[in-house]
Amino acid sequence: MNLLIKSATIVDPNSLFNQQVADIFIKDGKIAEVAKNIQADAEVFDAKGKQVSPGFFDLNCNIGELGLETKEDLKTGTAAAAAGGFTGVALMPNTQPPVHSKAEVEYLFNRAKNNLVDVYPLGTLSQKREGKDLAEMYDMYQSGAKAFTDGNRPVQDSGLMERALLYTKGFEATVFSYPEDAAIAGKAKVNEGEMSTLLGMKGIPSLAEELMIARDLYLAEYTDSKIHFTTISTARSVNLIREAKKKGLKVTCDVAAHHLVLTDEALAGFDSQYKVKPPLRTRADVNALLKGLKDGVIDAIVSQHTPHEIEFKDVEFEVAEFGIIGLQTAFSLALLAGLDIALIVEKLAVNPRNILEVAVPTIAAGQKANLVVFDSNAEWNFNKENNLSKSGNSPYLGQNLKGRILLTCNNNKVYQSK
Repeated sequence: MNLLIKSATIVDPNSLFNQQVADIFIKDGKIAEVAKNIQADAEVFDAKGKQVSPGFFDLNCNIGELGLETKEDLKTGTAAAAAGGFTGVALMPNTQPPVHSKAEVEYLFNRAKNNLVDVYPLGTLSQKREGKDLAEMYDMYQSGAKAFTDGNRPVQDSGLMERALLYTKGFEATVFSYPEDAAIAGKAKVNEGEMSTLLGMKGIPSLAEELMIARDLYLAEYTDSKIHFTTISTARSVNLIREAKKKGLKVTCDVAAHHLVLTDEALAGFDSQYKVKPPLRTRADVNALLKGLKDGVIDAIVSQHTPHEIEFKDVEFEVAEFGIIGLQTAFSLALLAGLDIALIVEKLAVNPRNILEVAVPTIAAGQKANLVVFDSNAEWNFNKENNLSKSGNSPYLGQNLKGRILLTCNNNKVYQSK
């Protein structure tokens, strides 16, 4: 594959050409040259007025394979990822069976070979995600698992979390914590506040998240271990992690793109497409999350891509499943939240790889071509025709969004939007 990207504005903090307009000549999957006015025998992609950055990387992606392929399989999931500008995804182990041994890790790596999108399976923290006994984490680590988590099941047993942190410290792996105290959250479906009262529904208090973050920060400090909190959603959660970082704890965190733009007011019509977990919070929480991104407390933005068949979402709000698909809309939502391009690239492309300790691609001669070209000003319509996921559970389906992905390149393969 020979490709010449012409006149693109490069947005890459690690590149000598950062914030400059240049041509990028890609030959056989590698960047052969970055310069002004390159002449080469190659397919030309006109990127004048457009931006190019390292490919995005998603730290929280749910794909049904293994066992739940009717929701999403690797083929459709990675196609949606490429269309959203992602060249790498970390897969949550929320599958049947869960990714709780090296057999599942190796299966997923083999299934994802020769794909445009790099796939990184995350292993479970506990056997079968039951929260009782530690999973075979070191075996999974040797097979390529970079981090460990029980996915969307919070670890309720403090002793188990302590042992997991101590054990993974031995081989410098990272534990991902989904912070929720299930005893406090109960079976509630929405954020506890004015809207839950108005809707007549029992709410999940922000305390359920914050209490678990406080616990896991204490455990991480006690064990001197690395911990990553995924999909934080409240103002106090941001403050707890801010204080922990000031103390020098090895803590990182991310936020789901939809939590940057939506509040619990979206639930006024009982539309189950807005039912997510953690639940949509208040405007004050959204403002705190945005501030946390800008001042560096929140390290990354994730899609929290969670596909479901129509029969799990097109039902009464109370019984509908949690989650929305987000791979193709994450970039647009970050723009909608008012974040600038350089910050978005940092939170979507650079920091996620640093957290998972995988190589960060650079737009420079001699480097592998792992990049995305986008137009941050162009509008596009997210619809059934261009939705590449198997599932359609998104409140943004049928809506016009700003920020269009034009081209995604990795592993000597190219995706171009139509």
